[in-house]
Amino acid sequence: MRKKTKKVAPAPGPAIRQIRRAIVAMDLVCAGTMLKRWKLCGRPNCRCAEDPAARHGPYYEWSHRQDGRLRHNLLSPQQAEQMARAIKNQRQILALLARWSQETARTIMAQK
Repeated sequence: MRKKTKKVAPAPGPAIRQIRRAIVAMDLVCAGTMLKRWKLCGRPNCRCAEDPAARHGPYYEWSHRQDGRLRHNLLSPQQAEQMARAIKNQRQILALLARWSQETARTIMAQK
């Protein structure tokens, strides 16, 4: 009877370890888009009706998909700052995952 040899997965290389460390270092992660908006109120006697530079705001709006629908939420300036960092982290993670996938494929294909 032949012994079955168990194939060992290749150890992750330095590039993959670096990607994993970068992902673990991120604390806030969130999908969506942030907008900083100034609005017209619609009252004819308001200063914003005559002067576009006198619009009301800034208002911070976070748009994201939830249950298949596009949702919009108004955020405070402090929340907007944190949300902007979380969105930036989300985009970086997606880029890092793409690199991780490429490195994994390269590592596996390099095996003989």
